[in-house]
Amino acid sequence: MSAASRVRNLFKRKGGGHTSAEREKLKKELFSFKKTVEHGFPHKPTAIAYDPQLNLVALGTKSGIIKILGAPGVEFVGTSSEATNVNQLFFLPNQGRLISLCDDNTLHLWEVNIRDGNSLLEEVKSFSLEGRLKKISVCCLSTDHKHLYLGTEGGNIYLLDVVTFDLLEHIIYQDVVMQNVPDDCKVNPGSVEAIAQHPNSPDKLLIGYNRGLMVVWDSKEFNADRTFVSDPSLETLTWHRDGIRFTTAHHDGSYCVWNMNDSTTPEKDRTTPYGPFPCKSINNIKHLTTKSDPFMIFSGGMPRASYGDRHCVTVMQGKKNVVFDFTSRIIDFFTMSDVDSEYEFDEPHTLVVLVEEELVFIDLQSEGWPSFTLPYLSSLHASAITCSHHVSNVPSELWDKITAAGEQQIASICSQREWPLNGGKNLAESPMEHDLLMTGHEDGSIRFWDASTVALKFLYKLSTAPLFVTDADHVDPSAGADSEEEWPPFRKIGVFDPYSDDPRLGIQKMNLCSLSGTLVIAGTAGQVIHMKIATEEKTATIETCKVQIVGEQDKFVWKGHEALPIQEDAVTTAAGFQPVFIAQCTPPAAITALAVQTTWGVTAVGTSHGFALIDSIHKKVVTNQCTLNPLDLSAAGEQLSKRKSVKKSLRATIRRMRKGRGKKTKQESRT
Repeated sequence: MSAASRVRNLFKRKGGGHTSAEREKLKKELFSFKKTVEHGFPHKPTAIAYDPQLNLVALGTKSGIIKILGAPGVEFVGTSSEATNVNQLFFLPNQGRLISLCDDNTLHLWEVNIRDGNSLLEEVKSFSLEGRLKKISVCCLSTDHKHLYLGTEGGNIYLLDVVTFDLLEHIIYQDVVMQNVPDDCKVNPGSVEAIAQHPNSPDKLLIGYNRGLMVVWDSKEFNADRTFVSDPSLETLTWHRDGIRFTTAHHDGSYCVWNMNDSTTPEKDRTTPYGPFPCKSINNIKHLTTKSDPFMIFSGGMPRASYGDRHCVTVMQGKKNVVFDFTSRIIDFFTMSDVDSEYEFDEPHTLVVLVEEELVFIDLQSEGWPSFTLPYLSSLHASAITCSHHVSNVPSELWDKITAAGEQQIASICSQREWPLNGGKNLAESPMEHDLLMTGHEDGSIRFWDASTVALKFLYKLSTAPLFVTDADHVDPSAGADSEEEWPPFRKIGVFDPYSDDPRLGIQKMNLCSLSGTLVIAGTAGQVIHMKIATEEKTATIETCKVQIVGEQDKFVWKGHEALPIQEDAVTTAAGFQPVFIAQCTPPAAITALAVQTTWGVTAVGTSHGFALIDSIHKKVVTNQCTLNPLDLSAAGEQLSKRKSVKKSLRATIRRMRKGRGKKTKQESRT
């Protein structure tokens, strides 16, 4: 049986409407897809870990996928057999091994191994704690990387041998801990919220319980060395570099600094950075020393009433205070440093923040703390993707102009330091050709990506919004005039922005001629923008061309959105793609088809109402044709859609079938 016959048989309806086993087999044979490479940011990330010695980062997701990344092109992917939510990740530094804690209370050991000459991420061991009170609430890897402390909701702490991946008999029971604390503290402390090993004394463990009890546990003597009590519920804690002080973060948005030499009261009064009004909890906190002023970095802590919906990470150093404001929920953060544990100071140089929709690297060494441009893991859906266009074998001349425009675009807003994550070695050969991926977005922007390698690298962003007068232009400009005096001192960061200022800006179609450097963009409101690549900034008035697809004689009434008003004043555009002219289709329906022939200088556009041929050299309409049927629903002003047209076609087919059956029955009864 030929392939064509098999496809025809697949679509033939056989009585009852039930799917047969043979039909399902045909589906798998004819329509099987195999994923070869995955670009962009992983869906629903839930955990992150960092190996400071190998300089690698690991990400875990809600579906059980684990990714390890290093230098651009270095990437390992593993999937848990149970496909469960990854809650926490822990690198075993300098070993190429990783431990994951999943939502089903299981621990998995992963290794990077070589199979058939290829490096693969494989799961080699697993372990599970069973029982309601044994639900793992927090983990801590020992400083010698041989044991993993497992804090539970029941209050006990278990010890896992990382080598054998079995539990040791050494258990820190909550009852035993409570025997060694003062009588006035002997109340149920709740679940284990935080565990931190002493930076200088490996035998000492700082344990924080949910209801504010903190105990320095001596594993050697098997007793409580110090006991600290705070009023508000504990969220997390962290040691200082000297091992004498530690900082705790609390449910009410405050933090405290404690001294090991005095367990009665905090060394400093409890601080609520954004009080005095009620604040949200501080979920994570780091105190990091430098040769100058120390860093205090924490997530959360915003005033509940006014900024409770913000997703923020605060960075404070001396008099500098910046609240990095993200557009999606913060999952975790860590800092990178080039110094080892024996050095006097922490000296962080990069802050890495994982949020739900992107990964952000912030340069703590450069003035103003700018962010890095990601060489991979970019958030492709920074604004909702509405279309895409792929161009292979792009000429070097055009490629260089696009990359130069992109570098100029980010020079003043992004860090100029070298990308800090450089673990591993990319063994792939450099591509011989340049492949370009263009994505059109709902906010009227087009992003250009280097699709030549596994690491989909961002090159350049083109925005069409400045060419039009949009709804966002009517916002009062004085609204943000006092931003410098705003408290907390917010700063928007990251590229993910799911909101569009004006839905009419959405990109529907685009076409790039790589030989001439001509780009034609078609939008939601009937706008067709002709652009040309340039290497210098340009200020000019935008020329326009009106394309009348439906004439007045057709008595058509458009009830949809209005066309976007084109800027009448001169517009300044930076190096990159610059507008030549804009053709506006009437009625301003979304462009559904686009074809460009730059050699002839013509552009063909189609909408749900008809099509037109435009002379792009003389900026005039060559011909236009309305394809509306007078009986069509769109003649009453409704916009056509694929769903409506398919429904209408199906209904008409069913009516014809019923009519035909009726005629056949009458003929048979007559005979």
